[in-house]
Amino acid sequence: MEKNVNQDKKKNLKRLLRYQWIVKNLPYFLFLTLLAVIYIYNGHYADKVVRAIGKTSNELKELQYEYKTLKSEVMFRSKQSELARAVEPFGLKELILPPLVLSDSGGDKTASR
Repeated sequence: MEKNVNQDKKKNLKRLLRYQWIVKNLPYFLFLTLLAVIYIYNGHYADKVVRAIGKTSNELKELQYEYKTLKSEVMFRSKQSELARAVEPFGLKELILPPLVLSDSGGDKTASR
């Protein structure tokens, strides 16, 4: 009885692998192959995108640090005491008295416009 079962299995296997069956199902095999290729491509593309996002994220962090550094430097240099120190070599000094307001001594203010 075991021989009959083994022979039936072999016959079934041979029947499945017949040339006509393979040719009949060839479009299905090609479709499965195409799906496998697309699946592999999608995985590689996703890895590539993740790496690009990571690279851009690191670049963004560096630019944020640079921005903060430059901003603090500008804030430090724009303080009144730092400005006075920076223009001192040019002979400019900080005013001690408030500025004088000049006024026109003429009586007609509309003519100056």
